[in-house]
Amino acid sequence: MTAQKKLKMGMVGGGPGAFIGAIHRSAALMDGLIEITAGAFSSNPDKSKQAGEELMLDPSRVYASYIEMIEKELALPESERIDIISIVTPNNVHFEPTKMALENGFHVVLDKPMTLTYDEAKELYKIIKNSDKLFCLTHTYTGYPMIKQMKQMVAEGRIGKVKKVYVEYPQGWLYKLLEHENNKQAEWRTDPARNGKAGCFGDIGTHAFNLAEYVAGIKVAKICADLDIKVKGRPIDDDGAVLMRFENNASGILTASQIDTGCENNLKIRVYGDRGGLEWQQEDNNSLIVRWPDKPAEIFRAGTGYLGSMANENTRTPAGHPEGYIEAFANIYRNFARCIYALRKGEQPKSEWMDFPGAEDGIRGMAFIENVLVSSASEHKWTPFKVEY
Repeated sequence: MTAQKKLKMGMVGGGPGAFIGAIHRSAALMDGLIEITAGAFSSNPDKSKQAGEELMLDPSRVYASYIEMIEKELALPESERIDIISIVTPNNVHFEPTKMALENGFHVVLDKPMTLTYDEAKELYKIIKNSDKLFCLTHTYTGYPMIKQMKQMVAEGRIGKVKKVYVEYPQGWLYKLLEHENNKQAEWRTDPARNGKAGCFGDIGTHAFNLAEYVAGIKVAKICADLDIKVKGRPIDDDGAVLMRFENNASGILTASQIDTGCENNLKIRVYGDRGGLEWQQEDNNSLIVRWPDKPAEIFRAGTGYLGSMANENTRTPAGHPEGYIEAFANIYRNFARCIYALRKGEQPKSEWMDFPGAEDGIRGMAFIENVLVSSASEHKWTPFKVEY
């Protein structure tokens, strides 16, 4: 693998002042498999140029739009053009660049959620399935080593049949109308035209939902949702809760809020089976609590020799050395890149490498938004979880 050339990546979005673009770049570069070669970093050409200068890119590979980038990169010899396009824009600029990139032969990494609307997601899902290029959706939290351990222990039946899932995502940063105080992140995340029909539940609720299905290894079959707007003057939800019933009849509770004043970002998930239970939280992400009915609880730690292949494949440092959010992001990029390299060599990627979020996660996330909005507005509340492909 080391003898091969680095994969070249172009970025759409992530210009000056953008939070998530820098995270994506740090993650993509961490393992030396990918290099940033090109970009259309802003819809403002001057800002795109500024970002290119800050990243010390060849000015001829810094573009005024994603359309220009794709067209001009295609005109280059195959050995010089970009291989991957990473899209880190607000949600309303997810569908078109992803569609154009895939249809023109580029692999795609897309920040979640998949699209602005459910209809876009259904169309994009078909495009992805008909493409021979790889697609990755960055549900970051699936990249943590101890989340991988949690998923593998559930899949191997070590806690028995799953009966209960709790997932909680508390944030407090939108406790007031920051969108009226020239806060760029708050402005677009609370704007239905750029974020979509759901606010908090489109932003972090989809992460919680994805994590619940990923770890439990079972799909949600029906839901009972209650979304709310706690801060007066905000057009879309900033708080809510969902009761869930899984396909195996396990029950679940999902809460997400961006008005839990003083809370930072402590995503938590607990999964209980008929033989044991597992508990994880992001603010202590190197630890996994394992509970048993007939003996003391255990604390599994990242970087230790007793973990499974999924955790070991995604652990970067020895035990006791903290790993965090950017490393989890980097695990997703590394697995994605390894799969591209393997496919180029005509080899089957390792199953651990193929464990990154994709089209199925994307369309189910958009269906989650659609279903919770329907359930929340319904007088009957309990509604089937419907997904159209």
